[in-house]
Amino acid sequence: MNMEDKKIIAVVGSTGAQGGGLVKAILDDPNSPYRVRAITRDANSEKAQALIAKGAEVVAATMDDLTSLESAFAGAYGVFGVTNFWEHFKPELEITQAENLAKAAKAAGVQHFVWSTLEDTRKFLPLESNQMPTLMEKYKVPHFDAKGESDQFFKELGVPTTFLLTSFYWDNFIHFGMGPQPGPDGNLMIAFPMDDKPLPGIAAKDIGACAYGVFKEGTDHVGRTVGIAGDHLTGAQMASAMSESLGTPIGFYPISPEAFRALGFPGADDLGNMFQFKRDFNDSFVGARSVDVSRRLNPGLLSFRQWLEAYRSQIPLPEAATP
Repeated sequence: MNMEDKKIIAVVGSTGAQGGGLVKAILDDPNSPYRVRAITRDANSEKAQALIAKGAEVVAATMDDLTSLESAFAGAYGVFGVTNFWEHFKPELEITQAENLAKAAKAAGVQHFVWSTLEDTRKFLPLESNQMPTLMEKYKVPHFDAKGESDQFFKELGVPTTFLLTSFYWDNFIHFGMGPQPGPDGNLMIAFPMDDKPLPGIAAKDIGACAYGVFKEGTDHVGRTVGIAGDHLTGAQMASAMSESLGTPIGFYPISPEAFRALGFPGADDLGNMFQFKRDFNDSFVGARSVDVSRRLNPGLLSFRQWLEAYRSQIPLPEAATP
């Protein structure tokens, strides 16, 4: 198939974890029916130039500017869209950006939008509930609720959308400070307020590869929610796998949500509520994320042990402390 005959997939966040995974999946597939239009804020950045060198079209646009998005989506068959709460910690900004994505897709006549979203936890836990604190006066889990609330824009505008529910990034053990740390007894451990409940997790790069599978399977997915995960593992199971892979004993500490929220780092209250939501509504959260469906969409899907095999050298491993 000639490049001109391939349909354009416009990828928002093309240099990030999720969008970058989709860009890579398309570019690495010599038989892909798609070509990449990588959307980034700075088309002259080193990452953007690297995408051009690999065969991607790069277009500068920002989610804060509707006009730039309309231009970037023009002529595209499909769009992958994701917002990043952790850049700014402002759920209202995420909501505005998502609305701009939906409006631009509608204006461009996009035939398939894959929207990376999460549950609006307020549908499970009303604001007046004391089960967990209300944050910013409007949210239970701000970075979840803003995305879940934004689903409405795509539905109300009639944008043909697949709602892609993502999972915990195992890459957080490398980049987000969630790797093994000395615990109260001095030994290395990972700590989540999940008790003995399983946590759906996934390699960040596999999110984009699964999104590619959604596009390839076609518009039958339009109007549907697709949840993805590489494994459903308890904290103890993850700690055991890490111990074997890293060659050092690592335990699991089931910290309470209250203690996690009190850790004091930026977003600790949001993440404490997030883990509590995943724990308290575990059947629903896990049930929405099928490993089998994820593997069908992405045959190269990594299990946690496979991810550890590939990335263990990148996990920071401090010395165990003497209690």
